[in-house]
Amino acid sequence: MINGKTLRDAIISGANNIANQRARVDELNVFPVPDGDTGTNMSMTIGAAVAELNALPDDVSVGDAAHCAASAMLRGARGNSGVITSLLFRGFSKALAGKKEADAADLVAALEKGVQAAYKAVMKPTEGTMLTVARVASEDAARSGIADVVELWDLVLASSQRALDNTPNQLPVLKKAGVVDAGGQGLLVIFEGMGKVFKEGVMVHSEEAAASRTKLSSEAAGKGVYSDDLMKVEDIKNGYCTQFLVNKNENASTEKLRAFLESNGDSVVVIEDDEVINCHVHTADPGQIISHALQYGYLTSFKIENMHEQFLARQKQGKGLKKQAEAESAPAGEFPYAAVDPERAFGFVAVAAGEGLKDIFRDLGADAVVSGGQTMNPATEDIVSAVQSVPAQTVFVLPNNKNIIMAAEMAQKIADRRIVVLPTRTIPQGITAMLNFDPDATVDTNTINMMQAAERVSTGLITFAARNSDFDGRKIKQGEILALENGKLVATGTDITKTTYRLARSMCKKDTSFVTIISGCDVNEEDAQRTAEMVQAKIPSGIEVSCLNGGQPVYYYIISVE
Repeated sequence: MINGKTLRDAIISGANNIANQRARVDELNVFPVPDGDTGTNMSMTIGAAVAELNALPDDVSVGDAAHCAASAMLRGARGNSGVITSLLFRGFSKALAGKKEADAADLVAALEKGVQAAYKAVMKPTEGTMLTVARVASEDAARSGIADVVELWDLVLASSQRALDNTPNQLPVLKKAGVVDAGGQGLLVIFEGMGKVFKEGVMVHSEEAAASRTKLSSEAAGKGVYSDDLMKVEDIKNGYCTQFLVNKNENASTEKLRAFLESNGDSVVVIEDDEVINCHVHTADPGQIISHALQYGYLTSFKIENMHEQFLARQKQGKGLKKQAEAESAPAGEFPYAAVDPERAFGFVAVAAGEGLKDIFRDLGADAVVSGGQTMNPATEDIVSAVQSVPAQTVFVLPNNKNIIMAAEMAQKIADRRIVVLPTRTIPQGITAMLNFDPDATVDTNTINMMQAAERVSTGLITFAARNSDFDGRKIKQGEILALENGKLVATGTDITKTTYRLARSMCKKDTSFVTIISGCDVNEEDAQRTAEMVQAKIPSGIEVSCLNGGQPVYYYIISVE
């Protein structure tokens, strides 16, 4: 058996272990683009619980210790790997709720619930990632029948290591590079930190980085790790927007109803109070949804709309900027709470790094802009704070980065107003989505139209190699200029301007109408203007080229092609 103090110390030890090694995990990346990587995101997520855990008394129950950790991690989750980490520990909170102590069977149940929650959160789970490592460890633990906590955790570590070593056989990109998954490695580091407390009663402390480093898998030693890329833009395939209220009966279960809606549709929002459950789902079969919901109470306030008809009836709006000069935004990082104004239907929160980009989103109508991007993934709590500063009934959130989408979606579980996450993966997608907002359209119509427009945008990035690398058969030297098209490395060079216009020229297609060059903080105005002029001269006539000052870090230029 373990008590609450042991679990508390184990989680802190795991947090310290990943904190000690996060830079090393960050460096284990096949792709040499500088970014806030898996180790950092996982460390900051579990690290968000350390202060609150340290404040717990030694006689705390395992249930309370697990709840404290899970709650803090949910609010502090950063990046896809961080969100998955928080969900794994949420399993501990659910399985250990109300327990004073825990045995091996309780830990098995905790792992199982965590894995279930993590897989459920990822739209299209990819094997060969940290999900696989957690699942294999959980399944082996469940089959073992081991009754001793220390012996069980030794098995968890051995299974995690084995699953991690096998990730290259599951993902071709890992096999080609001869490496393992970064998130899986980070999870093993956390588990090993916890095991030190379970087995030896000794915590890994943050100052013991050199002594406590976990030996990396032989296949990964000295090489990179494929960073997690789990989330993809959602395909809109369920054509009926279905909304209703459930006036709860004695059998009402919000969790069961939410699970059914999520398994039979998408864009699910379920909000509960003492008497009713407010349900929203996009589904192919509204009748099935309504029939199932009846077991939880009588239904009222029905609204079913055919989104395909809505889309066909709605013409695409003009491209002009919808400036709102009178709109006010709180200073960066300061989001005072605002109650919902029943007269205001919509609001916007965007994520961006760079004062120029923040100003662009504010000009387009964003009420709040969260500082964040490739090297700085905001926490779920940051997004919630921004959302709750917007006095609107529905707040659209534009993450503008693939690694922030899951954290934004987690905010839907916490905020006190409706959040619609538009899964924009790049800054150009976010700008185009906002340009296509129609204040006279419904939430669902705007969601469709904005993402349809965003998906038609191509994004080019000009950055630098953070280190020497051998990627996809290409030798890359530290400091070399990299050109990426829609996330894929397409060229390298030594001259920023030449690499930029060559990338822009290659991105232009027969139907291209607009090219926008967004300059970063390391590019002066004169160079940016010269680059834009060269792009205009090198691409086919008739394509309009504009230049904006984004002030973003990491990327010398962001190129938007429509």
